Amino acid sequence: MLLIMGFGAQLTLWPDELVEDLVGRGFRVIRYDNRDIGLSHKFDGVKAPGLIKMTLMSKIGLTPRVPYTLADMAADGIGLLDALGIEKAHIVGASMGGMIAQHVAAKHPERCLSFTQVFSTTGDPKLPAAKKEALKALVTRPASSEEDALVDHGVMLARTIGSPRYPSPEDRLRDRARTSIRRSFYPEGPTRHLSAIVADGNRSEMLRDISVPTLVLHGEDDPLVPCDGGRHTAECIPNAKLKTIPGWGHDLPLELVDEIAGEIAGHAQASAAA
Repeated sequence: MLLIMGFGAQLTLWPDELVEDLVGRGFRVIRYDNRDIGLSHKFDGVKAPGLIKMTLMSKIGLTPRVPYTLADMAADGIGLLDALGIEKAHIVGASMGGMIAQHVAAKHPERCLSFTQVFSTTGDPKLPAAKKEALKALVTRPASSEEDALVDHGVMLARTIGSPRYPSPEDRLRDRARTSIRRSFYPEGPTRHLSAIVADGNRSEMLRDISVPTLVLHGEDDPLVPCDGGRHTAECIPNAKLKTIPGWGHDLPLELVDEIAGEIAGHAQASAAA
């Protein structure tokens, strides 16, 4: 089972508890850092076009030139499977990772046993946008590069986009933020991640060609990627299953680990048995 994480996030954002739960259900679970983040290759000095320019170009039907695309990032995942000698895998993607996983399922279906999307979207511009406070928290730079300031920023972001019904304890948020920062701090990467997302545009038509068994999981209280994004994904992909959870935001709270792992594992097992 290949787990693909989202925008500007290291593989460590997948909670150990979720991974252990999936392992306990019989899966070999693989996490990896996307390009330009964590311990993966960095595209130092490669500039991405500004967000305003990209948005304007997209609105008039032009595709901005970007350092790399989500399709390129999907190919990275396939390359990892190749390197590990894995012919087929269950693909699970969260947020931007869900967008990358859409490309994997659409363009490399022969490598997919199943596809599970977690709080992601189709890119259709008609869908509801992120709440202003969530988007602001995501793109705002930390006050400084001092470790404590970076931790404070990480906690603020987690609180802003997290689950209103399942708030994480303060010490857990701080420990996770500090561990992530000490593992790798690379603020340039997310800029290029964002350019790949914007340049990818609307994937709705691509999704209609997906034949891989698909499960869509989404929180009904997600302030960053509203639940309509998940619903629309399930509408676009033939025979996709949709599961929404009240009180769940844009995070993976411990209280929901068992339920989320159960949904992912159940879908994967049913797909493999079909």
